[in-house]
Amino acid sequence: MYEAIASAAGIILANTKIAEEATDVRILRVREARLAFSIVADKLKPQRVGGIVHPRCVIDVTARVAPSSDIGAGAMIGANARIGEDCEIGPRVVIEAGVVIGNRVRIQAGAVLGSQGFGYARKPDGSYLLFPQQGALVIEDDVEIGANTTIDRGALGETRIGAGTKIDNLVHIGHNVRIGRNVIIAAQTGISGSSVVEDGAILGGQVGMGERATVGPGVILGGGAGVLSNKKLNGPGQVFWGRPARPLKQYLRDLARLSRGK
Repeated sequence: MYEAIASAAGIILANTKIAEEATDVRILRVREARLAFSIVADKLKPQRVGGIVHPRCVIDVTARVAPSSDIGAGAMIGANARIGEDCEIGPRVVIEAGVVIGNRVRIQAGAVLGSQGFGYARKPDGSYLLFPQQGALVIEDDVEIGANTTIDRGALGETRIGAGTKIDNLVHIGHNVRIGRNVIIAAQTGISGSSVVEDGAILGGQVGMGERATVGPGVILGGGAGVLSNKKLNGPGQVFWGRPARPLKQYLRDLARLSRGK
């Protein structure tokens, strides 16, 4: 029975052996419990029907939406936007003109994709003039975007979110930002224009990145970490913390010195 459940869920049993003393049939011993639970839950969840378009959404006649994708109530899809297969577009999501969304993308309620970037040129009299914000936004396959998150289009170039990336609620990503593949970004993070987050990086809650900053592949930023403009953080698996962000050991030493008043 254990093997049948594991096979159906695609789980590899720990050492492919169940302890003989385990008599409770509800227990399935696995190497990665969290992963196993997620796999089983995914198999047991109700299957999507697909192609449900709420009558109160607004889709521009020039937009292209794959027939297997769902569009929620009050959503707005702008001119020439493209939405791939098996996507879930939640209620009140706004997808601006020209945004390109891949396959199996999930966007939760209230998110705004392709909004105008925050970029201005200062005039001699001290006032500001909007720099053209007419670039593109591309969301690759299997991306998930949380509620009320905003992602700006490029100014003249492109903003791109790599395949498999997961973005929490209330995140802001500025114009011309490039997010790599399988990146995790937690809530209330803000990423300034022209910054780069490489593949597999993890950004904790309330991380702030200045413009043109770079977070290297596999780097981990602790909650509230701040990355200065033009700064580059590298080191797969390396944890950075604090404002400005620095290696965790250094941050803890600095904190200890501060508490001692030295």
